[in-house]
Amino acid sequence: MGRVSDAKERLMKAAQDLIWENSYGSTTVDAICEKANVKKGSFYHFFDSKSDLAVEAIDTDWAERRRRIDAIFSPTIPPLERLRSYFEHVYLKQVELKKERGRVLGCPLFTLGCEVSAQDQLIRAKVEEVLAQYTKYFETAIRDANAAGLIRAPDAASKARMLFAYFEGVLAQARIQNNPELLNEVQTGFMEILGSRRVNLAA
Repeated sequence: MGRVSDAKERLMKAAQDLIWENSYGSTTVDAICEKANVKKGSFYHFFDSKSDLAVEAIDTDWAERRRRIDAIFSPTIPPLERLRSYFEHVYLKQVELKKERGRVLGCPLFTLGCEVSAQDQLIRAKVEEVLAQYTKYFETAIRDANAAGLIRAPDAASKARMLFAYFEGVLAQARIQNNPELLNEVQTGFMEILGSRRVNLAA
């Protein structure tokens, strides 16, 4: 039996890395193929366009990330601790990226969506879909915290959108300033948004 090719996976990984580090517009099919060590003909065997590749890469990446996010936001964990752990997880990832690549890269979805949402509706819709799922994790944690009396947030969906927008804004600033330490501010900022500055997160 012949070896199963992993060319498709290499193409998606190469695209993710190049787009995240640089931009969607500056990342060519040739550059993706070169980084993946895959011939251009193979690219078009798997994908009709760079846009199709980006959409499938987002789906694949989200499936991998979701396992970790599910663990962080497990209902067995106190609700505010879920949020704190998630922010810590992102902070540590950005610190790691800066050490490895010399840059804070921020959120790949937010960066891609801001760049191409007005030009590519397929990518825009996929980014919106995945970001909405992230926001749902926030919403569930906030709803549980409100039910436990830890915060006052009767409209959990609205608070989740507010908190997620704040977090993504700080993450974007961390990328612009190439400074992951800005993300440490989120640990206190998110409690102010939720209306409780002093609370036992493990409660």
